Amino acid sequence: MKTLSRIALVLVIIGAINWGLIGFFQFDLVAALFGGQDSALSRIIYSLVGLSGLACIPLLFAKIGESETDTTRQNVGQPSYATEFGEENDMTDINNQAKQSSSQTYKPTDSDDQM
Repeated sequence: MKTLSRIALVLVIIGAINWGLIGFFQFDLVAALFGGQDSALSRIIYSLVGLSGLACIPLLFAKIGESETDTTRQNVGQPSYATEFGEENDMTDINNQAKQSSSQTYKPTDSDDQM
């Protein structure tokens, strides 16, 4: 179904470009390429573009960033705190490190007595 949706989207884009050319320059690219508006091939192209437009209607009601054919949903609801270019620190042993640093006592030196 994903392939069919992509084909439909490509045909809708072709139709949009053709309508843009008609609107701005009064030039029908499909008719020019396939023998006029009344030729059988042009009518097939127009029909496929129209059917593709109908097939893309569900995309209008899909949530942004999701579609019916989207199978790449990963980490939904799980934010990533990693930076793009930096390395991540290993935070798995942070509690043991904190305990070790707090258990060490302060030992004065001779330089502390001179102040």
